[in-house]
Amino acid sequence: MQVKAVNERDGNVKSFEYRTPLCQPIMTLILIALNLLGFALESAGDRETVMRFALWPPHAGGAAGFHLWQLVTYSFLHASATHLAFNMWGLYMFGRPIERALGARRMGELYVASVVTGALAQTAVALLSAAGAYPSVGASAGVFGVLLAYALLFPKEPVVLLFPPIPMPAWLFATGYALLELALGLTGRAPGIAHFAHLGGMAAALALVLHWTRRAQHGQLD
Repeated sequence: MQVKAVNERDGNVKSFEYRTPLCQPIMTLILIALNLLGFALESAGDRETVMRFALWPPHAGGAAGFHLWQLVTYSFLHASATHLAFNMWGLYMFGRPIERALGARRMGELYVASVVTGALAQTAVALLSAAGAYPSVGASAGVFGVLLAYALLFPKEPVVLLFPPIPMPAWLFATGYALLELALGLTGRAPGIAHFAHLGGMAAALALVLHWTRRAQHGQLD
């Protein structure tokens, strides 16, 4: 994915006060730094220790097992450098305009809520489907949450796919991605990917942005 320059003043969501584009997206950069640090520690650590911080379904046995901290820590682990690179690219591209629109604190809240809700969704599906005890890792739930927030706040901004390089409005891109994730998750045609974590992240972002929008319309958003 490649995102063209964003015109945050285009009035798509008038309820939020726009933060100056000169400010640095500090929360987005902090989140990227934490992910890079997590991958460095993951690469340097032994597998047994690292796996204690991945997200395991509650029915998983052994020393790894399920622990509450995994609802957050799994998002700072990645299966490969390529996995990390794509997630951080998406976070950087979509996170900057979101942070400039909502502010650093709400960007952090949005990301963490997406990560945790994505973990809960993936865990619930694993329990209901009696799937194998496999761990989930990656920041994708957070990135998908940020993507959905971007589509809500800037629905008409163009997003250009890399393969194929087809431009489309952000709302269409996010909707298409959500439907694809749902289809793949239900059919199981792309195993090894936490599709319901992605959908959970998007659901959290949808709820938060709608909540903040309602508060802003009533003059309650600081």
